[in-house]
Amino acid sequence: MTSPSSGTAAGRARRPPQAPRPQARRPPQARRPRGSVPVPLLLPALLGLAFLVLPLVALLVRAPWSSLPEQLTSAAVWEALRLSLMCATLATVVSLVLGVPLAWLLARVEFRGRGLVRALVTLPLVLPPVVGGVALLMALGRNGVVGRLLDDWFGVTLPFTTPGVVIAEAFVAMPFLVISVEGTLRAADPRYEEAATTLGASRFTAFRRVTLPLIAPGIAAGAVLAWARALGEFGATITFAGNFPGRTQTMPLAVYLALQSDPAAAISLSLVLLAVSVAVLAGLRDRWMTAS
Repeated sequence: MTSPSSGTAAGRARRPPQAPRPQARRPPQARRPRGSVPVPLLLPALLGLAFLVLPLVALLVRAPWSSLPEQLTSAAVWEALRLSLMCATLATVVSLVLGVPLAWLLARVEFRGRGLVRALVTLPLVLPPVVGGVALLMALGRNGVVGRLLDDWFGVTLPFTTPGVVIAEAFVAMPFLVISVEGTLRAADPRYEEAATTLGASRFTAFRRVTLPLIAPGIAAGAVLAWARALGEFGATITFAGNFPGRTQTMPLAVYLALQSDPAAAISLSLVLLAVSVAVLAGLRDRWMTAS
């Protein structure tokens, strides 16, 4: 009769050896290639960098720093700056009111011809601004397709007025907001909206209470881009609204006018627009870094 201890030892001896458990492998991390940069790539890259940076550096070098405070405190500069800020802000408001629903339509609703509509929305991005101004004249001018009706029925004339500046800037700036908001809507999970509708909320209530808070960062980024684009608009503004000091002369138009008679003033005004552009890029940097 075998003892319990010997039986246990024999049982352990008969068991097959267990294979070692495989350890979970961590996914290999992407490593940046190290080594020298190929000369055929390095030289064009440096030339491209110099091509983009050199004009800005030249603007800073040639700036009349000694007379800059005097240039920027003149009444004409402040009037152009005030008009530019006001019109760019109003154009951004118009872009928000019309562009956010348009972006939602393109991102959430399936309909025939959606690709064509998206192409038409983004067309002002590649359309020459002067052509956009001519198109606005043909549509909203005193003898335009819609402008004739506005003049006859309501006595409203848009060209060569301050509202005309707002319309011209909104025309070229709204696509920036639509693209930004549409991309954010496509990245957002639509199941939150579906859950809200199953709980009894209407589509508009779900959009207002659920979707808008989700896409608020995209709306803010698109609004900043649209505002910056409206602030720097030149071609469509001068074609549709003209260049009247105190009424339609924005900062870009003031730069163009000053360049013909006072280059120092043109450089000073350009520095203001450059500072605004840098501020916009700095404000959007966190969003770009997060998206990447």
